[in-house]
Parts: sequence; structure tokens; C-alpha cells
Amino acid sequence: MLFRFVIFIVGTKLSLCCLCTYKIMDSFNATLEERFFLVGFSDWPQLELILFVFISIFYSLTIFGNTTIIALSRIDLRLHTPMYFFLSNLSFLDLCFTTSTVPQLLINLYGQDKTISYGGCVAQLFIYLALGSTECVLLVVMAFDRYAAVCRPLHYTTIMHPLLCQALAISSWVGGFLNSLIQTGLMMTMPLCGHRLNHFFCEMPVFLKLACQDTGGTEAKMFVARAIILVFPATLILGSYGHIAKAVLKVKSTAGRRKAFGTCGSHLLVVSLFYGSAIYTYLQPKSSYSESKGKFVALFYTIVTPMLNPLIYTLRNKDVKGALWKVLGRGTD
Repeated sequence: MLFRFVIFIVGTKLSLCCLCTYKIMDSFNATLEERFFLVGFSDWPQLELILFVFISIFYSLTIFGNTTIIALSRIDLRLHTPMYFFLSNLSFLDLCFTTSTVPQLLINLYGQDKTISYGGCVAQLFIYLALGSTECVLLVVMAFDRYAAVCRPLHYTTIMHPLLCQALAISSWVGGFLNSLIQTGLMMTMPLCGHRLNHFFCEMPVFLKLACQDTGGTEAKMFVARAIILVFPATLILGSYGHIAKAVLKVKSTAGRRKAFGTCGSHLLVVSLFYGSAIYTYLQPKSSYSESKGKFVALFYTIVTPMLNPLIYTLRNKDVKGALWKVLGRGTD
């Protein structure tokens, strides 16, 4: 009798556990099937067609420019250096970064369906944050590469060993995805009220606006994570370029100084464009965040900056221009 009673109790508990698990999974699946309405630029219907055309052009140029840099870095032996290895990583990153938002935006501008599922929204947020965080770390790595090239020229090849370059690139990707995992996980713990996102993609500040309870503790943790991935790398980059500027000013050759400033200036311009817009969006208080302004700022760092990166790095770069003309010359032979 005792044995049967034990079996009955265990069986009852297992049944209750299975029932609870089923209910939790059913609730989770129902949450995933919920849909958010992406407002996008529907408040300005007269702009939608114009934006669709311009964004399509910018997206095409982004794909062409960054793919060209990746291809040239692989084809031309003169570009098999740490600088172009990291630049090809940045180009691939920009391709993924833009593609994580632009197709959804084009559908939002041109199509009738302006909704996205909760699961799709979380996935987009995670991928977007991961790629953006990776770029923050990768720009630091590129600044270190320029520091080693300018300030330690005699030891450059020893310092920037291929194994170290690969390790730094992998660390950038891993660090970016870990940061995104933390922030996305914290965001998913917040209860959300409403299904209207006043943006053209699922961005963190807009999600915070939907929080319907006091989430000060969670938001503080997320702010610290964002500050670490933005402020700390920016500080390292500025420190690196401070040392670079001192070293370049000591160079007696005018041509040498011009070349160093040209190469490093292009990188510093990319850093300023990316970090300036990202800090404006992610480090301002939730209460002062303007969703209308945020959409246009987001257009800049999700579409314009990835398109400009190939131009900034190649317009004043003789190596890349030489490799491009060489390939075009082969194509016309």
C-alpha cells in the first residue's frame, strides 16, 4: 500500500509539473506569436516613397562598396596586411549590420503589412545589438593596429602577428554577441504594455518606452552595459589617437606626416560618425528620448554610415585604389 501511495504521489507531481510546463510553453508560444506594429514613417506618408527610393540606392551602394573591399582584400596580395584584414571584417560587419534592419524598413515603407512578431522583434534586436557592439570593439582593435603601425613601426610586424589579428577579430565578435545577449535577456524580463513601436525596427530605447512597470533596476543594468560597450572603447580610441598624433608631429617628412594623418584621419572620421550617433541614441535618459528624432538618427548610423565607410577608407587610400584599377584593368584586357 505504501509503495502504491508513493507511486500515486510521484505520478501526481509529475502530472502537475507536465501541466505547468505545458502552460508555460503555451504562454511563451503565445507571446512569440504576438505582433508589434512598426509605425516607421507612416506619420509622414509624403516621405515614404522618397525614403524608399533613397534607402534602396544607399543599401545597394553599401552592398557594392563593402563587397568590393572584401573582394579586393582577398585578391590583391598587397592588401594582405593587418589593416586590410580588419577593414574587411568591418566591411562584412557593415553588410550584416545594414541587412539586419533595411529589408524590414523597405517592407515597412512600401508594403501594407507593418507588423512584426514578438519573436522576430527579439531576434532582430539581438542581432542588431550584437553587430553594433561588435563594431564598437572592432574599431578599438583597428585603432590599436594604427597605433602599432605609427608609434611602433619597427616592431609592427612582430606585434600584429596573424594569430594575434585573428584572435582580436574573434574577440570582437564574441564580445559583441555577449553584450547583446545580456541586454536582450534583461529586456525580455521587462513587462511590456502595448504593441505599437514608434520606429522602423525593434530598437532598445523604443522597447524601454513600452515598459509598463517600474523597471529602474533593470534599466540601470542595461545602461551600465551600454556605457561599457560605448564609453570605454571610445576612450581607448581617443587615447590611441592622442599617442598617434604626438608620434606623427615628430615626423620630419611632410609626405610621411600627410600619409599617416590621411590613413588615421579616415579611421577617426568613421569612429566619430558611428560613436556620435550611437552615444546620442543609447546614453540619453529614457525620459528625454525623442522617438521622432531617434528614427532619423537611426537612419544615419544604420544606412548612411555603412555606405560611407568604404568611400572614407578608399578615397584617400592609394593601395585600395591601385588594387581596384588593377582588377578593372584585368577585366578590360
